[in-house]
Amino acid sequence: MCTILIKTWSQAISEALPIRTAVFIREQGVPEDLELDEFDENADHALAYIGLACVGTARLIQLSDGKGQIGRMAVLEPYRRRGIGAELLYALMDHGKAHEISALKLHAQVLAIPFYEKLGFQAYGDIYDEAGIPHRNMILLLQ
Repeated sequence: MCTILIKTWSQAISEALPIRTAVFIREQGVPEDLELDEFDENADHALAYIGLACVGTARLIQLSDGKGQIGRMAVLEPYRRRGIGAELLYALMDHGKAHEISALKLHAQVLAIPFYEKLGFQAYGDIYDEAGIPHRNMILLLQ
């Protein structure tokens, strides 16, 4: 369906940033000053391509406790509901396993919880506000 490549931030920024801007800032109203953070530079970034067009992105931050955190997952609107988000997650799951990460955490937008549950993530804790959007923590243990 699509090709997923894992890149550093310096390799990914020119393709990932426009997608994140379109989805998070323009569509969802996330304040621009909250979208980029100090974690981008050291994260591994998954980029989804259809042909030569980059249409989706997500990142994996390796945490000090042997876990990883997935975030900034976005697929351009015309390409949603085609399995691209799942392919991004599967690629980051494989990447995490290859780097001896034992579990993946994420801050799921409440509306996206069913999507993540289908891929094996489990919700825990209370719903909270992040950038004006309701979120809930989720985790997936890697085998």
